[in-house]
Amino acid sequence: MLPMVTETTKTSALIDEKYPQGDLFICDVADAVLKDIMPQMEHPFYALSKKPDTSVRRYEHNGNWLEVVPSVKGLATIYDKDILIYCISQIMAKINAGEEVTKRVRINSSDLLRFTNRGVSGRDYMALKDALERVRGTTITTNIRTGDEEQIDTFGLIESSSLRRKFGLDGRLLWCDITLSDWVFNAIKANEVLTLHRDYFRLRKPLERRIYEVARKHCGQQSLWKISVGLLLKKSGSQSPIKQFRYLLKELVSNDHLPDYRVELDGESDAVTFFNRGSMPSNKPVQWAGNISPDTMEKVSRLGLVEDKYMLEQEFRDWIAGKGITPKNADALFLGFAKKRSKRK
Repeated sequence: MLPMVTETTKTSALIDEKYPQGDLFICDVADAVLKDIMPQMEHPFYALSKKPDTSVRRYEHNGNWLEVVPSVKGLATIYDKDILIYCISQIMAKINAGEEVTKRVRINSSDLLRFTNRGVSGRDYMALKDALERVRGTTITTNIRTGDEEQIDTFGLIESSSLRRKFGLDGRLLWCDITLSDWVFNAIKANEVLTLHRDYFRLRKPLERRIYEVARKHCGQQSLWKISVGLLLKKSGSQSPIKQFRYLLKELVSNDHLPDYRVELDGESDAVTFFNRGSMPSNKPVQWAGNISPDTMEKVSRLGLVEDKYMLEQEFRDWIAGKGITPKNADALFLGFAKKRSKRK
């Protein structure tokens, strides 16, 4: 059944009769909370540059891999992703209100542009058209490993899009219909979503947006989260050499305007730590606040684990917090934890 639309909603007068009821979901929640699906935050699907990028990208981590293949118009950018964030946010708002939703959504173009903190000039509308084409043209192939078997899936971010524009000199877009891919819609239905800070759309630098997503996914409501610079570069999808990436991180630390998290860069350990600013209240057990010695961290590095040693340390802290353990010899306990992980690998 089609969700009820108020008389004041501009899109209510634009419902196309060729679509049967129940096949189209109208985006009309003006104050929807920003939401994104976790797989999009975990992996680097999007380009961090506005310049057309037609290169195939491959990302591998812990035995899993994904390939992102752009169309001739280039890879979808992190700014193009705003369209999907808007759709996901709208759908989640309707689900939380107890309304039925479908993967086919109708968006009022000016509502989308204002929601994502953009202008509504003719050029902005045409940029929206180009963004839809890049999102539609980007294809993702990834593997899923279960036991001794491997499954390889290929999918798009959206299945299709349709634009309606006004005749005349301005050529203004009225609305666009988007059919989300099953991959995106299934993640929404499975509640694999996280809330984003409203200021996400105010982050103008693409790397800031991407690093915020990584922090939101991995640090979440924890008091802090640590990751090596090398792995953060890999997770970000940045094409910058690591030396330039470190410089960009120093700028990010200096500016200190990332929502939800404060960032510190440790040049000696070549690691980045994200600290919860308190805007993401923790609902987890209080974690042990002690330190692992550098010698123990070096021993863990020599075990040949695929994981980043700092991410492994965070898993260790989560584990002892969940068990309610206050370690008497944290170094020995962490080394044993790492050795067990190494054997499983």
